[in-house]
Order: sequence, then structure tokens, then C-alpha cells
Amino acid sequence: MRSRFWWGLIIGLLGVMAALVLAGCGQSQSKTAFAGFPPAEVSVVSVAPRNFPVAFEYVGQTAGSKDVEVRARVTGIIERRLYAEGSPVKAGQPLFVIDPKPYAAQVAQAEADLARAQAQKAQADRERARLAPLAERKAIGQKEADDAASNADLAAAAVQSAKARVDELRLNWGYTKVVAPISGLSSRAMKSEGSLATANDTLLTTISQTDPIWVVFSVSENEQLRLSRAVASGTLALPKDNAYDVTIKLSDGSTFPRRGKINFADTRVSPTTGTYEMRAEVVNHDAALKPGQFVRVILRGAQRKDALAVPQVALLDGPQGKFVYVAGKDKDGKDIAQPRPVTVGDWIDGDGGNFFVIESGLNPGDNVIVNGIARLQPGAPIRLASADAAPTGGADKPASSNGAAPK
Repeated sequence: MRSRFWWGLIIGLLGVMAALVLAGCGQSQSKTAFAGFPPAEVSVVSVAPRNFPVAFEYVGQTAGSKDVEVRARVTGIIERRLYAEGSPVKAGQPLFVIDPKPYAAQVAQAEADLARAQAQKAQADRERARLAPLAERKAIGQKEADDAASNADLAAAAVQSAKARVDELRLNWGYTKVVAPISGLSSRAMKSEGSLATANDTLLTTISQTDPIWVVFSVSENEQLRLSRAVASGTLALPKDNAYDVTIKLSDGSTFPRRGKINFADTRVSPTTGTYEMRAEVVNHDAALKPGQFVRVILRGAQRKDALAVPQVALLDGPQGKFVYVAGKDKDGKDIAQPRPVTVGDWIDGDGGNFFVIESGLNPGDNVIVNGIARLQPGAPIRLASADAAPTGGADKPASSNGAAPK
């Protein structure tokens, strides 16, 4: 019994001592949270206001600068198709032949009517010439001479009418050969040989002029308002008269080798889509771009004024949103890492890497930590490896935005 008593007393004393030791350690750790760890070595960059080129990017679709519907201008049976479907065609090139025989017969009939009218006119002219001297000598009544003159005038009018009828029928005869009104890329034939074509109704094919080719894209009304406010506040400068440098990116990510220019910007908002329509014109002499392609349209030429930007590696995600670590001082004057919530703007592809424009949260001269971030916690001690006082961002590379360029 005595031994059990002494063993229990010893165990109790040991427990009390362990509790005191742990309590002392906890108090010490709470006072110096990072005691025992060397300060993390970090690199910083000093942010400063600077102008950055901005690029606006949207989805566009190519369209022919001229799209023509080729329709039959006379009624008849299609005899032949004279072009290869989908091939380039030249203006004036024959595309279809509509049976010309009925129109040839009509022309022959009209020419015969013209010949008869001309003969009648010649007879009336001779009659007027014969009666005019007799009327002057009072050998016949004046009415008889006037009737002869009127008959000659009516015969001349009949000749003019017959000529007009011949011209009309010859024109229709010529329309039996359907030609391309413009140069461009042809579409498939909508009617095959042997089909009936109705005048001014039947669509035979379509032709798209692809040099130059147009790229149509839409500008969101919300983005237009946002960027207009930025221009009004002086934080954004746009090229005058929409003089953007237009770059086209294809669906495989490659860049079209030729640049374009804006040739139309609508001033009205579409009531169905809530967007403005804009259009770029691109040289396409080799028909590399086809009508109907979906492409990415990038407009360069705008500048963001006096903007602050940080490297992408410095930007972190937290429970409350984006933040960066800024090198600061504690109450003892030692360097520590201070988290700073920020509002992120445009993305920039700079010479030294990727950057983001910071709309708010940073001030000029702040030293943003860019290396050694993985070991940092709020308030952690740091050791500055280097300090780059140069402003961040690649000013010779444009910022990219999913917004739209205002007009």
C-alpha cells in the first residue's frame, strides 16, 4: 500500500511538471510565432505608374465584302452549268445556260414586225411627200394633206415601238446566258440541268467577293460604357477614328499574316443582342480566309495611362479574393511580409513574363514580393535579396482584354 501511494504521488508530480513546461512553451510560442525559423529570403519589385499598350479581343466571323445572289432573269429550262462549284470565278464569266431557242424565235418575230413597220413608214413618207405640193397649189384639200402627214408620224412611232420590242427581246435572249456579276468564290449550284428557272425568283448560286474580306464582330454595350468612362477619366487613350491595328487569329491559334483595319463601326445598339457591330477589312488576295470562318479579332493601338502592374507570380488567391505580399516593417523595424488585397484589371504579356494591371489596393512605390512566396505567411519575417526599383510591366507589349473597343 505504501509503495502504491508513493508511486501515485510521483506520477502526479511528474504530470504537474509536464503541464507547467507545456504552458511555458505555449506562452513563448505565442509571443514569437516564427521563433526558430530563419527569415525567408525574397525578391521584390517596386511598382510605379506607367503607360501600357492595351489590346481588345473578341470573337468574329468572316464575310465576303460583296455577297451576290445569282438569280435567273428569264424563265426557262436550265440546259448547262458552265462552272465548277466552289471555284473562283471572274466577273462576266458564264455560269449557266437557259434554253435560248424560245427567245431566239421571239427576237426573229420582233425583227419581222420591225421590218413591216419600217415599210409602212416608208409608204407613209412617200404619200406625205406626194400630197404636200398638191396642197400648196390648192389642187387637193388641206385635210387630205394633213391626214397623210399624220399617217407618216404614226408610222414613225410604230417603227420606234418595234425597235424597242426587238431590243427587249434581244436583252432577254442574252439573259439566257447567266454570267457572274462580280469576281469571287462561287457556291454550289442550287438548280441542276433540266430544272425550270423562273425569272427573278429562282436562286441559281451565290458569289462572295473575298478580296478584301470582312470580319464582323460585336461590342458589348456594358464594355462600351465601361471603356468610355475610362476614356473620360483619362485612364485610357484610344486611337483616333478607330485607327486600330487589327490582327486575326485562326481557330488553330495561328496568326493570319496580314493585318487589317476597321472600316465600319455602328452607332446603334442591336435591340436583340445589346451590342454594337464593328467590322474589319483584311487583304485576302490568296483566298486564305473563307466566308463564314470563326476567328479571334485583336485590336491594338489603345493605351492604359499611369497604370500599376505586378508580375503574375506575385498574385495569390485568398478566401477574400486576390492579394499580394508587400514588404513592410513591424513595430521593431524588421522586414515582414504584409498581405494586401487587390482588384485585378487587364492581363499584360510583357518582356519579363506575364503581368496584371492592379486597379486598386497598391500604391506607387510599394515593394511587391515576387520570389520566395511559397514560404510566406502574414507577418512572417523576410530578408530582402534584391530590390528592383524599376516599374513593372512590358510596356512594349499590349495588355489583353475581353472587353470591346469603344468607337
